[in-house]
Amino acid sequence: MTRLSVNINKIATIRNARGGDMPDVTRAALDCERFGAEGITVHPRPDERHIRYSDVRAIRPLLTTEFNIEGNPIPSFVDLVCEVRPDQVTLVPDAPDAITSNAGWDTIKNKDFLTEMCREFKSHGIRTSIFIDPDPDMAEAAAVCGADRVELYTADYASEYKLDPEIAIARYLETAKAARAAGLGLNAGHDLSLENLSYFIQTIPWTDEVSIGHALICDALYMGLDKTIQAYLSQIKKK
Repeated sequence: MTRLSVNINKIATIRNARGGDMPDVTRAALDCERFGAEGITVHPRPDERHIRYSDVRAIRPLLTTEFNIEGNPIPSFVDLVCEVRPDQVTLVPDAPDAITSNAGWDTIKNKDFLTEMCREFKSHGIRTSIFIDPDPDMAEAAAVCGADRVELYTADYASEYKLDPEIAIARYLETAKAARAAGLGLNAGHDLSLENLSYFIQTIPWTDEVSIGHALICDALYMGLDKTIQAYLSQIKKK
């Protein structure tokens, strides 16, 4: 069964826009768990414009579900992850000024660096996932780097889904098969929503985890966090 990990970055963005501690990011993480989320994802960036390093440290000991920290493995990020030891780290090649993640790793060109990072995190008992574009070669090379999983960058799928779901999913299905053949677990994330999630899971049912933040938090403004998480879980379980 695919697990739902809720990315709470947007909650931190609202808090930081005003200062103080409203909304309470730690409480939101715990509420997501209480409402049925099977994991919490955070993506701390160097400028701490949403999730702060202090949030990561505060949240870690309180969670009872899986904790996934994603980000570019710069030295401060590596130190943070090795300190708090989440269940999973997802390596994302985003620039410091990126509004949001917009591409996956070239796991062939960056083989040496990614191999070093996988070795470092796995030495601390942390499952390591590499964020990739839908390209079978990138999945196969991620396995060579020593990753445990890959996370498929699903922005193109989401944008193309409205035009033709079958065409939109084709490269993802091919890459997912390559990842499975290479012995990798499979995650997916970016712009997944109530509109396109079910089709993705039905087509690639061996997806281990989806990480969803922006769409889920937007839906929660209208539906409430509890009902929204239930709605996403329902889409994942739909046959």
